[in-house]
Amino acid sequence: MTVFSATLLLLLVIDPFGNIPVFLTVLQKVEPKRHRRIIVRELLIALGVLLVFLFSGRAILQALQISEQSLTVAGGVLLFLIAIRMVFPSREGAFDLNLAGEPFIVPLAIPFVAGPSAMASVLLITSTEPERRFEWLLALVLAWLISGMILYLSSGLRRILGDRVLTALERLMGMILIVIAVQMLMTGITRFVRTI
Repeated sequence: MTVFSATLLLLLVIDPFGNIPVFLTVLQKVEPKRHRRIIVRELLIALGVLLVFLFSGRAILQALQISEQSLTVAGGVLLFLIAIRMVFPSREGAFDLNLAGEPFIVPLAIPFVAGPSAMASVLLITSTEPERRFEWLLALVLAWLISGMILYLSSGLRRILGDRVLTALERLMGMILIVIAVQMLMTGITRFVRTI
């Protein structure tokens, strides 16, 4: 995996275009002048969480006695399920977005930016080649910056692009993520077969 492909994978998993409607819904009861400050704070918290998984991922895997092949297959399955939901979204959301007051950590930082899929992807990337940790750090920061810019400009982007274009972009990202998920599944199974 290259820095570019790792960045693309993380960007698809974070799904900034799919998160625009969620962010705007959660922030609708907050003063508009506070929106951008809250978005920056939540993005920084999410980055901190993902950095913990990047730098202590190997220790977590060893403590849980999880093999690289198992993580690759599990990551592929998880990404596949997330991608299917991106392509075929359900009408019922997984979270109650009608929150009272200003959001803090939940639900914007976790799980919408640093969700289980993003954490698993960071673990997967860093566990395959831990000696390239600083390249993976670069990929994570790039994906986070791109996602952050999109979410920071979310209200303007929604006005310019409209809900239909945002939905189309999310579904396109889901299709690409399905291909990546299938490749991860095949890689994990192939590596497991070689160890037998």
